[in-house]
Amino acid sequence: MGHVSTADRGHMARALRLARRGLYTTHPNPRVGCVLVAGDGRVVGEGYHRRAGEAHAEVNALADAGEQARGATAYVTLEPCSHTGRTGPCAKALIEAGVARVVIAMQDPNPQVSGRGVALLENAGIAVTLGLLETDARALNPGFIARMAAGRPYVRLKMAMSLDGRTAMASGESQWITGPCARGEVQRLRARSSAVLSGVASVIQDNSRLTVRADQLGLDNADDVARRQPLRVIVDSRLRLPLAAACLAEPGRTLVVAVPGHEAKRRAALEAAGAEVVTLAAGADGRVDLAALMAHLADTEAVNELLVETGATLAGAMLDAGQVDALWLFMAPTLLGAKARGAFALPGLERMADQYRLEIDDIRAVGGDFRIIARPRVTGVPAYTKVP
Repeated sequence: MGHVSTADRGHMARALRLARRGLYTTHPNPRVGCVLVAGDGRVVGEGYHRRAGEAHAEVNALADAGEQARGATAYVTLEPCSHTGRTGPCAKALIEAGVARVVIAMQDPNPQVSGRGVALLENAGIAVTLGLLETDARALNPGFIARMAAGRPYVRLKMAMSLDGRTAMASGESQWITGPCARGEVQRLRARSSAVLSGVASVIQDNSRLTVRADQLGLDNADDVARRQPLRVIVDSRLRLPLAAACLAEPGRTLVVAVPGHEAKRRAALEAAGAEVVTLAAGADGRVDLAALMAHLADTEAVNELLVETGATLAGAMLDAGQVDALWLFMAPTLLGAKARGAFALPGLERMADQYRLEIDDIRAVGGDFRIIARPRVTGVPAYTKVP
């Protein structure tokens, strides 16, 4: 990485804080921030990427700085792009603005373009420093990294449960185990996710809407955030979703995922009711192959972060298939008893040697409840030591 100063760290930390302002709005793009600093140490420009299709962080910072960008140092949380998409290449914009140095937190995780932005800058005679506060930058974009590097989303599995690990009464009644602070945090998890996934049994039981509700977000820009509803994904191997399901009437898209072999009439009825139906290969159990579903969501739907909110059967299947990167467990100080429903159906765990081991990253109080963030010891994407 080369020599970096305390000032360098401070400016990159500011760029990361700017990037976080796009936490809920940049899908499917990464969250990126940029700070421009003149030779005398003055910050002359700042910017972040607000949403897909709009200017990138570097372009916003250059516009803020104007002519003061010439000879400045740019602090960018992700390698400047070298290709033309809906916007022009940011590496070229920095070169044309005459910056003297670029400090980058992390390389682009897309193996097809990684390093090209750095090469463009260096070939133009600009000094490049790479890797400053990289861990923080990676924690800000776990989904974009997973999609680019592993070909699947970064998957969070959320559960609300009692202290004895129960998620609902035997009847299915579950509202509400946790309090309003925990439910607000779940709303923010939904808002930052590209998609929310559930199983059809859970959707039928709760008539789930799976939407972001502005009044529960607790954000100053809640109305703006809630305008983008995450893709709703329902695993429904046999197309059992009722045509009057509440989620079909909500803004945004509802994707129903089935296996081949179901009557065209039922599919047509669901599509007429507002669903988009896709069929994927069945796994050994005859249900939707979850690895194939994750690949589909990454490749076809550009899903970066996926939030799973479902019942014990699909939750256990996701864990068993190795498709969960982090568990977000909200535990209320209550007991529901042995007859209540458990959190994870994991057949085959019969001996202590079979137990499913986790690493705990964080435990903290959320209102009157507790939130535990844990992760399986082996997943398909790198572990993040910072809590995202």
